[in-house]
Amino acid sequence: MGLSPNYAFLMFGRFFAGVGIGFAFLIAPVYTSEVSPTSSRGFLTSLPEARILIGYISNYGFSKLPLRYGWRVMLGIGAIPSIFLALAVLAMPESPRWLVAKGRLGEAKKVLYKISDSKEEAQQRLADIKEIAGIPLDCDDDIVSVTKVQGKGVWKELFLYPTPAVRHIFIASLGIHFFAQATGIDAVVLYSPRIFEKAGIKSDTHKLLATIAVGFVKTMFVLVATFLLDRVGRRALLLTSVGGLILSLLTLAISLTIINNSHASLTWAIGLSIAAVLSFVGTFSIGSGPITWVYSSEIFPLRLRAQGVSIGAVVNRVTSGVISMTFLSLSKAITIGGAFFLFAGIAIVAWVFHYTMLPETQGKTLEEIEGSFGNFWRKPNSNATKGVNHEIQLTAND
Repeated sequence: MGLSPNYAFLMFGRFFAGVGIGFAFLIAPVYTSEVSPTSSRGFLTSLPEARILIGYISNYGFSKLPLRYGWRVMLGIGAIPSIFLALAVLAMPESPRWLVAKGRLGEAKKVLYKISDSKEEAQQRLADIKEIAGIPLDCDDDIVSVTKVQGKGVWKELFLYPTPAVRHIFIASLGIHFFAQATGIDAVVLYSPRIFEKAGIKSDTHKLLATIAVGFVKTMFVLVATFLLDRVGRRALLLTSVGGLILSLLTLAISLTIINNSHASLTWAIGLSIAAVLSFVGTFSIGSGPITWVYSSEIFPLRLRAQGVSIGAVVNRVTSGVISMTFLSLSKAITIGGAFFLFAGIAIVAWVFHYTMLPETQGKTLEEIEGSFGNFWRKPNSNATKGVNHEIQLTAND
């Protein structure tokens, strides 16, 4: 893309970049969750969210270059981390759950011993994975024949004949991805210079610096979230995050509406709108942003994980695209303040959804998490949980 001689070649490069990003959105959270120890799964899965600030700062630096070179460097520099990642992949182990699903128990054991906190944890994780995959627990062969074909009938199980547990998991995954984007994060991040302009900041340099402040706040709160996820839990952080989104969006909507209807420059309203943007990005980054990928990648059973996470990623990207492409038109139709009032309403619905539909997964193995679902309320009773576990086991044995 950086060396493109014309527009068509640039779009050609963008197409293949899109393919790579699409693969990464699906593979990265699933792989990370499957190779991470239970004690640090949330931290490691959410860590990539911290990359945002690097992009903001580098783009600010490239903006100082002449226009004919700046955009080329901005796009072309991405080849450097891509090359590094391509080499690093060669040293990465295969997912132990995928290896077990293919009957390669010997390789799975070696990987689990490397990535687990203790030998006992590795043995327990292997036993859990074998049970879900339908392999006898006393089987110690390095290679076994797995009669159950992974992926066979998955789409039917997800869409046509889901068990109560699978239906609950599927709805939870779609919902958390939809609301993560429908509350307007991409509208704020992508159009923050436009929002700051509406708030009264006219200088291009000041708008870029304010945008870097957005990236800085986002990165700092993501780092906070990575350390809290495995201590506080997903649910508490997520509900706190969405509650903060509601307050931030209402504050931003009110301040922008006041500025839009005022004929004089209101310094306090400008400051309040900037603070609301930073608050919105911060509260999103401490919960809704990183937890969406952590949660959706760990709740699906082994046999459904790849397809389930891929559907969630599609919902996430489609919702993001719709919000990004309609924000300016929406702002013209109902004013920019009205657009954020709409996002605040969606955030209220999101809080109710998260409270009622998403049980806690902190400290549980990927196999144990399945037993938390099957009831549309967050605390199923013990009998219901046993029933869900029994139903899942029957499904795995079929």
